[in-house]
Amino acid sequence: MSNLVEIRDLEVEATTDSGRRVEIIKSITLDVAEGEIVALIGESGSGKTTIALTLMGYCRPGCRISRGQVLVNGKDMASLSEKERARMRGADIAYIPQSAAAAFNPSAKIIDQVIEVTRIHGLMPAEKARRRAVELFKALSLPNPETIGQHYPHQVSGGQLQRLSAAMALISDPKLVIFDEPTTALDVTTQIEVLRAFKSVMRATGIAGVYVSHDLAVVSQIADRIVVLKGGEVQETGSTAEILSTAKHPYTRELLAAFEPRPREVVEEQPDEMKPLLEFKDISAGYGSIQPDGLPLVRAVEGVSLILEKGRNLGIIGESGSGKSTLARTIAGVLPAAAGQMTFDGRELSRSARDRSHDQLREIQIVFQHADTALNPAKLVEDILGRPMAFYHRMGGRERSARIDELLDMVKLPRSVRSRRPSELSGGQKQRVNFARALAADPKLILCDEITSALDTVVAAAVIDLLKELQRELGISYIFISHDLSVVKAICDEIIVMYGGKKVEQLLPSEIKAAKHPYSQLLFSSVPKLDPDWLDSLEQAPSSARIASFDRRQAFAN
Repeated sequence: MSNLVEIRDLEVEATTDSGRRVEIIKSITLDVAEGEIVALIGESGSGKTTIALTLMGYCRPGCRISRGQVLVNGKDMASLSEKERARMRGADIAYIPQSAAAAFNPSAKIIDQVIEVTRIHGLMPAEKARRRAVELFKALSLPNPETIGQHYPHQVSGGQLQRLSAAMALISDPKLVIFDEPTTALDVTTQIEVLRAFKSVMRATGIAGVYVSHDLAVVSQIADRIVVLKGGEVQETGSTAEILSTAKHPYTRELLAAFEPRPREVVEEQPDEMKPLLEFKDISAGYGSIQPDGLPLVRAVEGVSLILEKGRNLGIIGESGSGKSTLARTIAGVLPAAAGQMTFDGRELSRSARDRSHDQLREIQIVFQHADTALNPAKLVEDILGRPMAFYHRMGGRERSARIDELLDMVKLPRSVRSRRPSELSGGQKQRVNFARALAADPKLILCDEITSALDTVVAAAVIDLLKELQRELGISYIFISHDLSVVKAICDEIIVMYGGKKVEQLLPSEIKAAKHPYSQLLFSSVPKLDPDWLDSLEQAPSSARIASFDRRQAFAN
């Protein structure tokens, strides 16, 4: 089998604001054979996306290919003119982004966008392109393949949009497809459907692929070979089976170990810790106008009851749209509950944050999923951390400065970070600043809304270890909103499973394998494992065990 891709001694430089040149990709050499899928694995900043983009002859602003060859089907993308590269992009080399929503024009119908590349490159008549698109919709297991193209992007789900972006990439019959973390933002049940669709089409067409990800369990389901990267250098290369079973490099073993974070050590509970910190009774919340029954038009959360004891952690899991993030906003008072009773630390908790006491606002803090949008990009870290100190504690001057240093020590960030802006920090550092800001209020409860979903595996494991340590030192409680079961298992004492805005089951981490509700069983069985045969065996499992057997209309019958 001949090589479709041959990268030889690739080096990429970045220019800093001061004009200094920094080598970010260092003498990379790798091959991709025709029909082969190679995964580029590594933590944020390892260079995996930068290498993948050079296959299209592209570098981010401020970067350039300084040395080496990037041969795709015999043509060197590093030396071609921009006009020649443009002829290959979309036709011979296709790209599937992490965020499909950002790849689609919200004002144009899906079918027109999927076939646009065939018009640009003059590949086939419009009618033939539409027939080809429908064939791809069927191959990618999209619902109503004959008509889904007539929808606008906002009218389909995230998982469907991700598969439609794959159809857009594949319609030109490219020789190479670049997958840039295409399932990172998807919940586990949707991720399985998308992975299965990708794998089926790639097998059937024999197209080569480069799959960029930080999730070893995901790439092990689709990749033939894995290249492990760190600091712009290759650490290890091998077949998927070899990397998973006999990894040689310490960094590869670190990535494998981070896949399953260590469970929290459970200390013997004191009587005071067993008192309820937060109690919800029949809480309902949602959006839209209030109906005659006093409830909103769209009920995102309906009749949910829960109890969180002091010093303990509660995990809330479910697929996108299950109501878990709405429940977090209801606890925080950002979205006032429409019905039900709330108690916090023995006192009634007002539904709206506006009606809560100063202490209640301080004692319940929330850390959001995307630190990029949660932190003010124009402010220095010391100003970001100083604001809650001034608001909640009226702290200023030397006292505030000393407390900022103390908080940075607590979240294991160097004190020099205080004079930087968020854009100068890595994803993991930004999330630690996010936590330091929450801790500045001296809270009793922190709501963690998908806080690790945007982080690579190693950084996410480090953040989880940090939270465990902070809990031991400060005695705070966490509520984890997530679709990542490994994270929830590692830190939570109890887990609530939500579906369609309702709580369908509550169980201990040790009881996951004995889950009774069919949706819980589906959710837990959809978490990828470090086994190359896992997805194929899942497809061959008895129908009673899979999504085909899960009648969503009867989700609450049990």
